[in-house]
Amino acid sequence: MATPLSSSLPEPDPDSMDLNSLTQLISDDMKAVDDLICQRLQSEVVLINQLSQYIINSGGKRLRPALVLLSARAFGYKGTQHHDLAAIVEFIHTATLLHDDVVDASELRRGKETANSIWGNEASVLVGDFLYSRAFQMMVDVGDMKIMAILADATNTIAEGEVMQLMNIHDADTTEQRYLDVIHSKTAKLFEAGTRLGALINNMDTETEQTMAAYGMHLGTAFQLIDDVLDYSASSDEMGKNIGDDLAEGKPTLPLIYAMRQGTAEQADVVRKAIEKGGHDNIDAVMSAIESTGAIEYTANAAEQEAEKAIVALENIPASPYKDAMLALARFSVNRTY
Repeated sequence: MATPLSSSLPEPDPDSMDLNSLTQLISDDMKAVDDLICQRLQSEVVLINQLSQYIINSGGKRLRPALVLLSARAFGYKGTQHHDLAAIVEFIHTATLLHDDVVDASELRRGKETANSIWGNEASVLVGDFLYSRAFQMMVDVGDMKIMAILADATNTIAEGEVMQLMNIHDADTTEQRYLDVIHSKTAKLFEAGTRLGALINNMDTETEQTMAAYGMHLGTAFQLIDDVLDYSASSDEMGKNIGDDLAEGKPTLPLIYAMRQGTAEQADVVRKAIEKGGHDNIDAVMSAIESTGAIEYTANAAEQEAEKAIVALENIPASPYKDAMLALARFSVNRTY
């Protein structure tokens, strides 16, 4: 079981807002988003309904749409457009999950069978395409070219990140910077877009938009870094997937990159061969190299630095419960065990 990471980050709120109170804060907004998601998922094609409902209702944290809602409310937004944008962001994210699981040949996500393991790769890819196209239909309905530009650019960057990650698979020479480039493109970009949109629909100035974008980028990076920590330190029950899956897929994540860099020649060789070959054959030796080199601590520290940057980015945002919630999310990002 993973131990919560120690942190020197400043407390975001004296009351130490937790994830439950955060969820309660935006419960009405999230209910509206969920209703909109169900409405816009409807299709005359039965398989699309079945598969998309399965993945949408599979127990995710809904962090990305929550960030859109929190960012919008932090600047006093009173309309309903943030519901549309939150649903769009969730559709884009869900489409990436469907495609990811096919590319990775994953069989488990959030403790449940992946859609591709139930309906097959072809159906998962095509329904992912449906979700992308539905998201773009909804962008057109919103009718704001700047919003469409932000989301279209984010979607394109995510696709680039997916290809970059594919190029790194089984490549033991992947550098820390190349790994971070993948995180920024594949994961953090949608966080960045979501928080930026909250400022945009409130007609905030460009500097404030960029401040919120920076918060989202740093938060998304912290989340992915901790995901990569948990791949080697959490239980499968906590993570909802099999431990060491990234290694089995030949993904050179930061714990592995650091272990090769800091380990003995023998340890570096073990990790290198594990990345190049994939699978779980040498998982014990790889875990030993990770533990003895402090690779988990190094990666967790990198995540904490990102979370601290996210907190600093919000310094000049007006005080509100929604700001407190975003600060609490930064702390949660590095202290979570799932």
